[in-house]
This record gives sequence, C-alpha cells and structure tokens, in this order.
Amino acid sequence: MSERNTMLRSLHDVGLAAWFGGSLMGAVGLNGAARDEGGTRATTVRIASSGWTKWTPVNAAAIATHLVGSSGLLSANAARVATQQGVTASTISKTVLTGAALAATAYSRILGKKIELAASSDPDDVEKASKHPIDTDRAQRQLACMQWVVPALTGGLLILNALQGEQQRPTEQVHGMWQRALSLVPDMPSAPDWHLTH
Repeated sequence: MSERNTMLRSLHDVGLAAWFGGSLMGAVGLNGAARDEGGTRATTVRIASSGWTKWTPVNAAAIATHLVGSSGLLSANAARVATQQGVTASTISKTVLTGAALAATAYSRILGKKIELAASSDPDDVEKASKHPIDTDRAQRQLACMQWVVPALTGGLLILNALQGEQQRPTEQVHGMWQRALSLVPDMPSAPDWHLTH
C-alpha cells in the first residue's frame, strides 16, 4: 500500500527530535543552570544568552531538516491525504501546530536577544538596546512562559507524528479509504471490521 520514504522520514524525525529535545533541555537545563550559577541578574542573562546563541544555528538546521522531511512526506503521501479518512485532519492539525511552533521559536529568540542586549555592558550592545528600549521585566516574564510553549508545541508534533504512523498501517489505510468512499457515496454497503485482524 505504501512505499518506503526512509530518508524523508529520517529528516523529519531527526529534525523534530532535535527541535523538541533542544528546547526542553534549554528550558530545564540551560536556563535552570544559569539561574543557579548566575548570582546576579546580568550574569544569569549572559550565561543563558551565551548558551542559546551557541544552540541557535543547530536549532535552525534542525528545524530546516524537519521542514524538508515534512514537505517531502506530504508530497509522497498526497494520495493518502486525499483519500484516507482522518489523514487530512491530522495533516492540517500538524501544519497548524508546526506554524505555531515556528512562531513561538522565533518570538522566543527575539525576546532572548532583546534581553541579552539590555543586560549587556558592551558599548555596541548598549547602543543597539537604546534604539529599541524594552521593558525587561515584562520581556523576561514572556520568555519564562515561551520557554515551555516551544517544547509543548513540538511535543504535540511528536504525538501527531505517532498518530500518522498508526494511520499508515495497511488495515488503517483500507478502513480509512473505505470510510472516505462511504462519506462520498452514502448508498455503499458498510465496511467490514478491518480492526479484527492485525
């Protein structure tokens, strides 16, 4: 029923794993260590910012890898999306969740960079911060919230990925396609119970 797409699936899964794992480790490990070891607010910000700055290129590569894999899998499974009941809904949900995770990741990085500039003692950073002044307390509260939003959204993507893996089982494909056909032609006979055999 389906052909192998090992490379695309690997790109999709490895990229998503790094995106989720990196955001969760950053929220728990990096930010937690910065709070414990920083001493002062400025030092805490510098430690956390330094870690996130080092992670940003890897995270960007992980996200790009995931998006390439996702796009390829969507193209490879276009027929299933169109004909198997339930797949369109899970695909739309996954697309919306991916967009939300991308927006949350970008917004978190913007907040982090603004806080970093505001806490810096470097004259160039001070000048940049003065051109775009921010309420650092408010920005830090928002960032404290966003640090959990990104792993929550990417974790949701992992759950939808598991659902879509189940939808690719041969019995699920046959059942889903039959249900889609029934919805288009209501006079067709009921589908047999495809779930009795595994």
